[in-house]
Amino acid sequence: MNRCAAGGAWWRRPAWLGAAAALWLAACSSSPLLIPPSANDVDPAVVARMTSATDKMVVIAVENPAESVPTMAGTTAGGYGSPPGYLAYGSARAMMAALAKDYRLRELTAWPILPLHVHCAVLEITDGQRRDVLLSKLAHDRRVRLAEPLQSFRTLSTSLRYDTGYESLQRGLEEIDALAAQRVTHGDGVRVAVIDTGVDTRHPGLSGRIALTRDFVERDMAHFNRDVHGTAVAGVIAATPSDGRGVMGVAPGARILALKACWSVPETGASLCNSLTLAEALSAAIESHAQVINLSLTGPPDPLLAQLVDYALGHGAIVVGAVPPDGDRHAFPVGVPNVIGADLPGSHVSDVVYAPGRDVLTLTPGGHYDFLSGSSFSAAYVSGIAALLLAVDPHLDAAHVYAALKGSVSSTGATQTVNACNALAAVAGGACAAVASQH
Repeated sequence: MNRCAAGGAWWRRPAWLGAAAALWLAACSSSPLLIPPSANDVDPAVVARMTSATDKMVVIAVENPAESVPTMAGTTAGGYGSPPGYLAYGSARAMMAALAKDYRLRELTAWPILPLHVHCAVLEITDGQRRDVLLSKLAHDRRVRLAEPLQSFRTLSTSLRYDTGYESLQRGLEEIDALAAQRVTHGDGVRVAVIDTGVDTRHPGLSGRIALTRDFVERDMAHFNRDVHGTAVAGVIAATPSDGRGVMGVAPGARILALKACWSVPETGASLCNSLTLAEALSAAIESHAQVINLSLTGPPDPLLAQLVDYALGHGAIVVGAVPPDGDRHAFPVGVPNVIGADLPGSHVSDVVYAPGRDVLTLTPGGHYDFLSGSSFSAAYVSGIAALLLAVDPHLDAAHVYAALKGSVSSTGATQTVNACNALAAVAGGACAAVASQH
C-alpha cells in the first residue's frame, strides 16, 4: 500500500475530514510533506526529563489488540485524548496503566508501534527501586511483551575542519567511482530515510530532494533546519549542485525522508538519541515505505529497535548502519542480522563494507559546505549506492545488495573501498565500463 493509499485511515473521523484531506493531498504531491506539530507529539519537556534521569527510565511494550489503530507513526505519543490520535478501545492502555500501578511507575509518554502490533511506553521509576531488579520482574510478567532500559545512542562524526564550496574536492565520489555509476542512474525516486538529527530543508543542495520531514524531539522547525549532522548525511546521499555550484551526492535523484530522532548537545559537539525517539522514527520510515534506512549512529543492543529493524528488513528495506570506532559488531544497529555495516577503509572489521569517511565534503546548514569525518559518512555513501542499485532493480533485498557491494571491491585495491560502478554492473550484468558506456 503506498503512502497516498494509507491516507484512507483518516477518513474514519468525519470531524477531521478537512485536515485529513489536506494531509492526504500533500502526501500525493511532489513537494515535501512537512508534518506540523500536533497535540499528540512528544512534549520536549518529557524528552528533557528522560535525558536528565536516564537511569530511572524503562521502556515497556504490551500487546496492542486489533481495535487499536494509529493514523500515523509517531503522532500519538504523549496522549490519546485528541485526534488524530489513537483510535483505541483502551485495552492496551488499560494494561499499561495496570503495570504502572503494580510496579509503582509513572508513565511519561506512550505510542503505538503498528508494525510490531504493540503499545509502547516510557515509564519512570518513582520509588527508588533498582532498575535491573525491576526489569527482571517485568521479564517474568505475562502481560509484558518487552521490557528494557531506555538507552542512549550517538552519531558518529567529528567536528568541522574548514569551509569551502568546491565540487572538485569531493574525493569520496572518485574513490567509489560514483560518477561512472551516475551515467546509468541517479537513484531517481528511491526513498531513503535519514534517521538522524534534523536536516536543512532550505539548503540549495537539497532543493527538491526532501520528500518528508518529521521531528520526534523538539517541535522546532527552525532548529531542525540548523542541525549539522543530518544535513551532512543527507548531502552525501542526495545533494545536487545549485546553479552549477556545490557538491554532488551519490544518488542525486533519491528522495530523502528526514526523520529527526537525535538532538545536538552543544557543550560536547555530539548528537544523542534514545530508544523512544529512534523507535518512533523507525516506525515512520516503515510506514512511509522507505526503501533504504540510513542509521549513522551507534549504541547498545536494543531489543525493541532490533525488532523494528528486522521488520523493515523483512519487508524489503535495505538498512545501513555505521560501525562504531571500537568496531563492536554487537552494537546497534550493526549488530542486527542483515544490517549492512559501513566503516572507514582500513579498520579491518569483518563482514562490513568500506566507504570514504575521512574529510568528506558535504552540506552544512545555512547553504554552506564543509569537511567532516566519521563512519557516519561511510554509511551515507553506502546508502547512496544502495539507492542507485534499487533504482535499477527495486526488488533487491539486503542480501543481494550486500553481495553486490562486497563483490564490487577490487581484489588488488589498497584500501578495499566499495565501488559503486562495479556494484551496479553486478546488478545490471556485465562489466562496469560496459554498463556505463551503454548509457
